[in-house]
Amino acid sequence: MDQRLEIPEDFPRTTLEFEERFASEEACAGFLAKLRWPNGFVCPRCSGLGGWSLQARDLVECPVCHYQASVTAGTVFHGTRKPLRLWFRAMFLMATQKLGLSAKNFQALMGLRSYQTAWTWLHKLRRAMVRPNRPKLEGKVEVDDAFIGGVEEGSSGRGSSNPLVGVAVEVLPGPAGRRKRAPLGRVRMEVLEDATEVSTTTFTALNVDSDAQVVTDGLASYDELREIGYRHKKVIIGDDRKRATKLLPGVHRVISLLKRWLLGTHQGSVSDKHLPWYLQEYTFRFNRRRSSHPFKLFYRLLEQVVVTAPTSYRMLVDGSEALCAT
Repeated sequence: MDQRLEIPEDFPRTTLEFEERFASEEACAGFLAKLRWPNGFVCPRCSGLGGWSLQARDLVECPVCHYQASVTAGTVFHGTRKPLRLWFRAMFLMATQKLGLSAKNFQALMGLRSYQTAWTWLHKLRRAMVRPNRPKLEGKVEVDDAFIGGVEEGSSGRGSSNPLVGVAVEVLPGPAGRRKRAPLGRVRMEVLEDATEVSTTTFTALNVDSDAQVVTDGLASYDELREIGYRHKKVIIGDDRKRATKLLPGVHRVISLLKRWLLGTHQGSVSDKHLPWYLQEYTFRFNRRRSSHPFKLFYRLLEQVVVTAPTSYRMLVDGSEALCAT
């Protein structure tokens, strides 16, 4: 499913190995350069190949247009005044903490004086957790939506003012038996504008392969899926939540885990404006949960930070940048 290169055999497997491998600025910058330019320097301005290092300024000069670029320019680290060693430590902590970190916990572990700095760094790294052009979900895929944040008192559910999130999950062939749950594959999550046919169909089309079998509840908003070519199976649930859990067990399990994660790690204090990025962090973690390599999340995060465009603090606060990965 993940077509990228495997993690190098010599990549750190313990905390001690991490500390030894990335003990200096030179080691961190060198590793980023290999990830960013695996076949040698490529000029970000003219795509010229080759180049020579300007050691005094930690830059590489293009032999064609003479543009001088640093390994951090145009990446998540663009313009940072903090050492790369500190950024590597931040990524290591974020990736190796099983349930992630709140900004407050991250601030304490990193020894940062400013909560704003901790919050900003975590959100910058969340932007790097979205892989552009990632493969769509395949096989049998359950799709549903849920209000995240809990149903408000006096609300029937569908009228809640909480954000509506679309969730799709691969259900893998698993052991038969009443008490055994089928294993789950990859997941996709996205905040939906509403529960209309346009929103649910668009979410499914962007995230689920056209050859997949899509299983949903009986809502009319999913009716168009068969018309656009999906093998669509509808299960009639009604208002019985226990029945919903039995008929669409995979997607409801994921929704339950997501809510628990938001409540446990972030105490439920996630704003609607920033929720899409928390969903991407959860997706990033969930889809790599079975890795045999202890630091796979850290390595994949390193891969992404060198290809993710920089985001300013103002853009983070305003939520003005779009979630554009497919």
